Amino acid sequence: MSTVHVPPPAFQIADMVLAKIKTHSLGVFAELRIADLLAGEPRSLKALAGATGAHAPSLGRLLRLLAALGVVAEADAGLYRLTEAGQLLRSDVPGSLRGIAAMFGGEVHSRAWARLNHSVMTGAPAFDTVFGMPIFEYLATDPNAAAMFDDAMTSSSVAQAEAVVDTYDFSGISRLVDVAGGHGTLLATILQRYPSLSGVLFELPHVAAGTGRVFDDAGVRDRVEIVSGDFLEEVPSGADAYIMKRIIHDWDDDRAATILGNCRVAMAPSGRILVVDAVLDESPSSLYGKMLDIEMLALTPHGKERTEAELRDLLARSGLRLVRIVRTASPLSVVEACLL
Repeated sequence: MSTVHVPPPAFQIADMVLAKIKTHSLGVFAELRIADLLAGEPRSLKALAGATGAHAPSLGRLLRLLAALGVVAEADAGLYRLTEAGQLLRSDVPGSLRGIAAMFGGEVHSRAWARLNHSVMTGAPAFDTVFGMPIFEYLATDPNAAAMFDDAMTSSSVAQAEAVVDTYDFSGISRLVDVAGGHGTLLATILQRYPSLSGVLFELPHVAAGTGRVFDDAGVRDRVEIVSGDFLEEVPSGADAYIMKRIIHDWDDDRAATILGNCRVAMAPSGRILVVDAVLDESPSSLYGKMLDIEMLALTPHGKERTEAELRDLLARSGLRLVRIVRTASPLSVVEACLL
């Protein structure tokens, strides 16, 4: 009879403590776009160092760790190639995770996370303490950080968008507003699956100015209107559904209720609001949401992941009724609400 080996508790704790080494190593790999350099054929350490400007011996040590983690493999004659997992760190593949790897391993993110203790002790965002302003205000002042953030959101959005469309039935909706929809991955995915549906991408002006390519690539540009504005003030009116993926969790209850309330005022009387977020419970699949909740604690303006009861109360406060929660194959769920 075979037995399952369970690491001693000390090893389990050590693995958790050392996890940041994996995060930062993947972040450098992503930032240097080494996966893109390896997309064609295996390359030598010297060639990779020359292409990236890296110190060759140090880059070799990084690649040695990433080989142990299964991201790259060392082929014959000292050449490196991508593994199947490593392919996901290319910038040009569907479902690329390069953006999110670069952000989580990057300096801005790391500086805020280093002050997590401040958030735990005070309840205030660590990001504000480190950078002197809330994260979304800061991103408007730092184009490089904003681009990295946008890439990260797009990077994590492809698989989540597919999971949402595979699970939730959008038939019966004629006009859908994607509130703070980023570069449009979710909306484009929905429109591809539902040819009779038209959409509105609503975003801040500096984000809206950079959208469009995703819709062109998806072949749905003629069914999309791009509108800029601030969802804390108002959202486009007249649609029969409003969707927000990983938006409400960025905000405290007061501002989350304001956003939801603005959608309630804008939508048609028979409309629905769709909140796509992690819903916390005691199931093993909720681990992702609980980790993301600490991300919200450290970085956002008092954002948080919420339980079903907390979402129900938040919606009621906004003049909405929770209709159902539709679980997806991803860690996110679609929370459907209508007028009270």
